[in-house]
Amino acid sequence: MAGTGRRHSSVERALIEKLEQLSLAVEKMKLAEYVDLLHRPKRLMYVNFLAGLARGIGSAVGWALLVALLVAILRNLVRVNLPLVGGYIADLVILVQSQLAR
Repeated sequence: MAGTGRRHSSVERALIEKLEQLSLAVEKMKLAEYVDLLHRPKRLMYVNFLAGLARGIGSAVGWALLVALLVAILRNLVRVNLPLVGGYIADLVILVQSQLAR
């Protein structure tokens, strides 16, 4: 009987350790804050609106930078004056600049 008491306490220790790990995992997930947010729909919509707004602005700025980089690369290719591609790229750069000027 003494052996079963010792095994039982080691099982209890293992369960307590697992429970502490689970408690830390729940804290890291911020589950309480998430549940609180679900109970306040106006706050949830506000947070989602701000997140969407930030994503939209970030996308617009990112695309603008990407297009500006592409136009700069195309201008440099026109300056190099490649025989077959130069005329096509020049037309493309003029088209992009006219669209950006609007």
